[in-house]
Formats: sequence, structure tokens, C-alpha cells
Amino acid sequence: MRPRTAALLAALAGPPARGMMRLPEGVQRRLMRRPTERDGLLLAPEMQLLLALAERVDPPVDNPAVHAVRRDVEENVRIIRGRVVQPVATRGLTVAGGMPARLYEPAGLPPGRGLLVFYHGGGWVIGTLNSHDNLCRFLALRAGVRVLSVDYRLAPEAPFPAAVDDAVAAFGWAVEHAAALAADPRLVGVGGDSAGGNLSAVVSHQATLGGGPRPAFELLIYPAVDFSVRRRSRELFADGFFLTDVRIGWFERHYLGAWTDRSDVRLSPLLAGDLSGMPPTYLVTAGFDPLRDEGEEFAKRLAAAGVPVTLRRQDELIHGFANMFNVSRTARSAVQEAAAALRDGLRPPA
Repeated sequence: MRPRTAALLAALAGPPARGMMRLPEGVQRRLMRRPTERDGLLLAPEMQLLLALAERVDPPVDNPAVHAVRRDVEENVRIIRGRVVQPVATRGLTVAGGMPARLYEPAGLPPGRGLLVFYHGGGWVIGTLNSHDNLCRFLALRAGVRVLSVDYRLAPEAPFPAAVDDAVAAFGWAVEHAAALAADPRLVGVGGDSAGGNLSAVVSHQATLGGGPRPAFELLIYPAVDFSVRRRSRELFADGFFLTDVRIGWFERHYLGAWTDRSDVRLSPLLAGDLSGMPPTYLVTAGFDPLRDEGEEFAKRLAAAGVPVTLRRQDELIHGFANMFNVSRTARSAVQEAAAALRDGLRPPA
């Protein structure tokens, strides 16, 4: 049996499945017969159909080998990616002492605009520059910014705090070299999905504590922000919605390694005593996501600390929707909204 990510991607491989994903919402609901409802929320029929297809392709594996998950993600990324977002130019870079990175530049974008340092999701264990390539293209084009995606070290080969160290170093490098990247050094933001959202929040907090340059904006897409507490959403959506409780534990074990202090704010920025001074934030959660409640609590804590925050719950969606924008109308709308927030957050001063 294949890892869960591979099953989800393989479900979209055939033309019949893709055709069903394009059907009108009412037709999709009739196909599924009984809607999925939980916690007063109704799952988008596209998501319900996608999850049902994935379950039929292959049931989930609780403890897959890391190399198998990585192989399947890379082999199947083209399936869920769909049409490549254009016109966006890319070029490879090395940053912060040799870390691979990729710069995305929308065609015709003048110099002096914002730069987003992007950290991909994947539970600190999987994911690459390629796995989030189309998402970075989409954000760059729709937000009118340059995007620098960084290939930070992954666990279990490099457990915590290696990813944090890389993420902090990449942001510092981006600020220092912003002008050379045709960006405004005052408009360097951070962002990412899931584990990447965690790293973005941690980078922002560490920069705020350090007193040096801090991100101008942070884009947090269903972030993990607290390793210490199991909230209600983790129980509500423990199974059946792509990111399972078992898989969260799998990611955490690999990322933590021998580290035992789950309250370390470089793991759990929600537990920071003082969040004042953090950058303006757009934080989006998914209604059917076990990480939903911790992300929303983090947004409320930021707001209580006086940080300008927009919290948006995409009620109908599941964890991972940001990479599904080319196969789901509902996901695409959510990512468009995030890109609009990024555009506003890194808008050049008048």
C-alpha cells in the first residue's frame, strides 16, 4: 500500500476523476449522495469526492518509510499541479551559505516591489522546491511580488532545530540581498503552508526578539503552531480528511528526534509569552483540518497583542488545499484570497 499522499494524487490521475472534479457543484453533491457534515460545517463536494477517490485507490498507511513518501510525492506532483502558472520566470539560487532556493519573478514586474520568502509544507519531513513550485508561481503572479522559495533541511536526517536555523538564515539573507533580487528590503515577508507556516511564524518571532529586521508581513496557511496541546479540532478531524492524527504524530516524531521540550517557542510559537511587535498577518485555516483550532488561537493571540491580523477560515476545505488550486474551484478561490492579502501586505508605500 502506498503512503496517503500518493493515494490522494493517484486519485486524480485518470481523466474520469478529473472530469468529475470539474462537474458543477450540484452534480457533485448528487454523486456523493450524502454530504459530509461535522462541527456544523459542510465539506465542499470537490473535497468529499477527492477523499472518496483516494480511499478507493488505496487505504492509508500509518507508518510508511520516509523515502517512500518522498518518492511518491515527487513522482506524482505533476498530477495535482495541473497547468503550470505563467508567465513567471524562475532561476535557481543558493542562499545563506549554500541552501538551494528558487526565485520566482512575474513577467513585467518592476524592481522595488515586495519579496516573499516561502517555506514549503510537508511536516518538516517531505516537500521540496518542486512540490510547491506551482503554488509559488501562483502567489508571485497574483500578488505581484517576487517569491524566494527555500529548500531548508528536512528531518529525520536533520531534526529540529535545523529547519528553524535554515529558515531564519534564509530570511536574513533575503533582507541583505533584496536589492540584488530587484526587491525592496523594507518589503520582505515570510510565508508558507503547514510546516512552512510554522517556520514563518517562528522566523517572525525570532526576528522580533532579536531586534533586527523583521518580516514586513507573514502569510500563514493552516500553520502548526503548538506541539504541546491536542485541541478539539485534532479530535474532530483525526481521520478521514487527508491529514490524520496518526500522520501528525509521524511527522512530529521525525522532526523532534531526541528533542523533548515541546514548549520551546521555536516549535510552538503560540506559547510565546509576548507576541507584540510581530508583523501584520494573514492567517487562513481549513474547516476540516486537525490543525484548525491552534491556528485560530494563534491569530487571536496576535490580535490581543496588538498585531494587525486577518483570520480567515475556509469552512469547506481540508488541510493541503493550497496545492489543490488547479483541481478544485473552492481551493482556487481560497488561494486567490490569500494572494490578494499578500499583495496588500507587501504593497509598496505610496
